[in-house]
Amino acid sequence: MTLRPLEEHDKPRLVEILEEPEVARWFGTGTAEESADEFISDPEVTGFAIETDGNVVGAIGFYEEDTPDYRHAGMDLFLSAGSQGLGFGPEALRLVARHLFEERGHHRLIIDPAASNTRAIKAYESIGFKPVGVMRRYERGADATFHDGLLMDLLADELA
Repeated sequence: MTLRPLEEHDKPRLVEILEEPEVARWFGTGTAEESADEFISDPEVTGFAIETDGNVVGAIGFYEEDTPDYRHAGMDLFLSAGSQGLGFGPEALRLVARHLFEERGHHRLIIDPAASNTRAIKAYESIGFKPVGVMRRYERGADATFHDGLLMDLLADELA
């Protein structure tokens, strides 16, 4: 598995992945195109393609809060249904977390999966993320109703 900066030519593949039912269910009411654009061209997000054997199987991105008293970074990712459960998510998270801790100087990272996304939560816990608390009715789901989110964080000395 490798990570590389996302480029505009990756958008069709990202949209294809984001439209898979097992992925789309976690990405709210926006379109797959809007979600792909956030990873590719949002100036506040640094996005990377997750590749295996030269094929894009997902994306991971991060944003940074640079206000000195609240400095931290947040992460998000998605993988194609066929690439889930194979260890690519934790590996990508670990690589980006290490970069954010060692190169960008952060001491804390956050991630906020849907509280019902047990697969994602297990993957995040496998590298050291810990639950902070449930954010009630946190985000609107694909079914247009609000769902709980789980705030998780990871301190630099907890990275597994």
